[in-house]
Amino acid sequence: MTGLTRRRLLQVGAGAVPAFALGTEPARAAEPLVSGVVPAALKRFDDVMKKYITEREIGCAQLAVARNGKILLARGYGTYSVRTVEGQPVLARVQPTSLFRVASLSKHITSAAIMRLVQDGKLSLSAPVTTLLGLSAAADPRLAKVTVLRLMQHLGGWDAAVSKDRLWLDHTISAALDVPLPISHADIIRYSTARPLDFEPGSKMVYSNYGYALLGRIIEKVSGTDYESYVKQRLLAPAGVTRMRLGRSLRLGSPTSEVNYVSKYTNKSVVDDSGTVVPYPYGGFNMPNQDANGGWIASAVDMVKFAMVFDAAGPVLNAASIAKMFAKPEIGVNSGGSWYGGGWWVRTSGSSINTWHSGSMPGTFTYLARLSGGISYCATFNRREEEGTPDFGVIDPLLSQTARAVTSWPTADLTSKYF
Repeated sequence: MTGLTRRRLLQVGAGAVPAFALGTEPARAAEPLVSGVVPAALKRFDDVMKKYITEREIGCAQLAVARNGKILLARGYGTYSVRTVEGQPVLARVQPTSLFRVASLSKHITSAAIMRLVQDGKLSLSAPVTTLLGLSAAADPRLAKVTVLRLMQHLGGWDAAVSKDRLWLDHTISAALDVPLPISHADIIRYSTARPLDFEPGSKMVYSNYGYALLGRIIEKVSGTDYESYVKQRLLAPAGVTRMRLGRSLRLGSPTSEVNYVSKYTNKSVVDDSGTVVPYPYGGFNMPNQDANGGWIASAVDMVKFAMVFDAAGPVLNAASIAKMFAKPEIGVNSGGSWYGGGWWVRTSGSSINTWHSGSMPGTFTYLARLSGGISYCATFNRREEEGTPDFGVIDPLLSQTARAVTSWPTADLTSKYF
C-alpha cells in the first residue's frame, strides 16, 4: 500500500505514535481489506458496510450480527498501525476481535452493573445520590431528588445545552478549582455539586454523561471495588466476555489489538498542563474519566455477546432486573413513541420491544441494536461524523432494513471461533 511510505513517528504527549494514526491516514484501496466470516445469506450486510465505509473514508470498522443467541457474522474492515517491539510501525488488518472505543455503548453496561447491585440487595433505585455519595445539596436543594433510577434514565436535572457537559470541561474545571490537569472524577463532582441544576429532577429527559459518571461512582462506593473490576467480575466474566477493558487517553500503553482513531480536529491536552495542542482522539479528552459514561473498548462481537444478557434471565441479570432496565420512565414516552430506559433507547414492536444505542466521541462512532425476532448487531468505526462528511446516523436504518430483508438466516454459530 502506498501508505507504507508514511511510517514516520510523531511525538505527542508521553509517547510516539504513527503520524497517520493521529489524523493523516494511510492511503486506502477503493474497497477496504476484510477479515472474518460472512455467510452468503448475510452478504447484503457486508455490501452495506463496504459502501458506508467507502463513502465516509473510514479506515477501520467492524460488524457483528447475531440471532437467537448465535453469532452469525463477524467482520473486520480496513487496516491500522501497530508499533513493533523495535518501535517501527506496521499495518495490521482489522480483525473481528480488534478493539474499538465504544463510547456511549458503555451506558447499558453501567446500568446493568447498577441493576446487579440492586438484584443482590446492596442498592435501591430510589436512593438519592446525595446520600450515596455524601454530596451537599446546599447549592440546589433539588439535588436531593436525584435518585439512582433518575440518573439511569437521564432525568437528573443536568442539561449540557445550558451548563455544558461536565465530562468535557477539563480546562474549565481545572481553572475553577485551581487543580492541575488531568482532573479527576472527584474534581468534576466537586465543581458540579457547587452549581445549581438546570431543571427539576424527574420532569424531563435530557441526555447526561455526567449522570452516568455519578452512577460509576455509586457502583464503586456500594461494591467496595473500582468500577472496571466490578463490571469485569460480576457482569463480563459470567457473560463469557474477556477482551473488554477501559481505554486509555494515549496510544502508548494501549493494547496492540486496539485500532487507531482519526479526527481532523485538535484540542489542548487534558492529560497534562503542558498546553500542547494534540490530535483530539489522543490526549484531547480524558478517557479514564469517561469510564462509566463512555470509556470501554471492545470488539463488535464482544458487544453482541454481552447484549445477549438482556435476552433472558441468566447468570448476570434476572428477569426483574432486565424488565426494569427496559421499563418506561416516570415521564412516559416521547413524541416518537420511544423512551430511554437504563442505558438503552426502547420502543415497542408488536408484542416485543426493540432496543438500541449509538456512541460517539472524537475518533469513534458505534451503533448497537437488539430487534424483535432475536436479531442483534453492532457496528464500530474509527472516526465519527465531522464537517464535510456524509451523515453517520444512517447506519441505523441501513442495518435495520438489511436485517428485515433476510429471508433465510444461517444456522452456523461462530461464537466458539471468537470466544
